[in-house]
Formats: sequence, C-alpha cells, structure tokens
Amino acid sequence: MNTSSHLTVITGASRGLGRAVAERLLAPGQRLLCISRQLDAPLADKAREAGAELEQWSLDLADPVAAAARLGAWLAALDPQDFDSATLINNAGTVGRPRPLSQARAEDLSNALRVGLEAPMLLTSAFLAATREWRGQRKVLNISSGLGRNAMASQAPYCAAKAGMDHFSRAVALEEKQVANGARIVSLAPGVIDTDMQAQLRASEAGMFPDRALFERLKAEGRLDSPETAAAKVLGYLARPDFGTNPVADVREV
Repeated sequence: MNTSSHLTVITGASRGLGRAVAERLLAPGQRLLCISRQLDAPLADKAREAGAELEQWSLDLADPVAAAARLGAWLAALDPQDFDSATLINNAGTVGRPRPLSQARAEDLSNALRVGLEAPMLLTSAFLAATREWRGQRKVLNISSGLGRNAMASQAPYCAAKAGMDHFSRAVALEEKQVANGARIVSLAPGVIDTDMQAQLRASEAGMFPDRALFERLKAEGRLDSPETAAAKVLGYLARPDFGTNPVADVREV
C-alpha cells in the first residue's frame, strides 16, 4: 500500500514560488506531482533525501486539453483510499511581453490566456472529477495576483487571466458546496515576490510599459518577498482551518 497520505499537484514547479512551495512540501508522507516545462533534477535529489515521493512531468500548459486529460487519467489510476488529503496548486502563469493590447501579438495573447486561465480551469475540472469519491479532504489553490483585482496598462492578458481565475474560483466554490465532501477552493494573491517574472517586468521596454518604474522601485527598496518567504505564507494560508471560506483572498489578509 502507498505510504503517502497527502497528495499535492503543483504547476509551474521548476522555479520561483512553485519551486519553493514544492521544496517546502518535501517530507515523509507527502506525494508530489510537479508539472512544468523543465524537469528539476536537484528537486528530485532533495525529495529522495527527505523521504518524499516526487513525480515530475515536462508539459507545456499552452496545450491545456492534453495536460488536463493526462492529469485526470493519472489521478483515476490512484487508490482513493490512500490519501488523507489531495490538493491542486495552480501556480503557473506568464506576463508575456508587456505592451498595449493594440500592439500585442496574437500568439502572445493566446499563450498568456491558455497558460494563465484555460489551463488552471481545465486542470481544476480534471482534478475535481477524478477525486470526487476520494475519502480525503480536497483543496484547490489558485495563485492569483493583485492585478486580477486592479488593472494595469500593458498587462491586459495577465490581468484578464487572473481576474478570470478569481471569478471561476467563486463559481466553483458555489458548486462544491452542493456536494458531499466538496472541495475547498481559493484564488489567492501571494504578494509581490522576487521571481523571474518580476525581472521580466523590470526589463520591459519603458515605452511599452508605463509602470516599469514601479517594479524597479519595489526591487530597489527591498519590498519583494523571496520565493521561500512567499511559499511559507502561501502554505500557511492553505493550512488555515477557514481555507475556502472566502474563495478570493490575499495572503496579506489577517
């Protein structure tokens, strides 16, 4: 029988916040499935040292239909009696190339919405369907952003993806309240984090991204959380007894 009692699926797990969350979860009794474009050999080494079970998939979430089908089939093959809890963390996203919508490339817009909104929605659907009869507590944590709640110029696709993530989480929360052992779902803004995404924003063309100076100041003034600090806050929120009471939340809320 599988010795794991807690299953966690994490997207965007090879760097930044997702990588830090995965590393903090490495412990006996934990089984992790990490989905990202790149495999992470050091993370696999850490999992072995920690006595955790780790599986990694190299997938491009710009093809969300295939990713969701694979996740659903994988979950359906597991024994639902093995796990005390099952959690999906939709962390992957992209800011693309910040610029006004009138000057954006169609392929960039499509990629941002597929990775940032379509993939989380399809993966959530697959996760909920496959775990419907599982005995353990089920949770979905969608990593959102303040930009899903406050618009910013030259960030239309990212703002739209995160706003959509917030609102589909509200809808799913209503649905899950109607079923036995319904999943708890939260779309959580994790604060501002010193990741590759922040570096990408600071390196954007100033003429295309009028708020670039804001992100430069955040870095210069030391106002960015490290991925490790942010991961601790996110996992602390995930463990709260009232997780799911408010389906759209911010990690900075008390």
